[in-house]
Amino acid sequence: MIENVLKRKRIVSNLILESVITCPECSFAKKETMPTDSCRFFYECTNCKTVLKPKEGDCCVYCSYGSVPCPPIQKNKKCC
Repeated sequence: MIENVLKRKRIVSNLILESVITCPECSFAKKETMPTDSCRFFYECTNCKTVLKPKEGDCCVYCSYGSVPCPPIQKNKKCC
């Protein structure tokens, strides 16, 4: 059973790789898999087509609009 939980959360080396991004314009939410080797600076909302950019002080769209911060931040490292 624990194996299924880990697979669903896509935890790799104690990192959560799935994050739900919520659009600030239309409130549409979508689960996305975060890259481990790059940052995501732009994200187009599937629903309203608004292009999201990181908020001031955040390194990427996952840190600004996601339910989980990006992998580098989870590791307590600087983002890209």
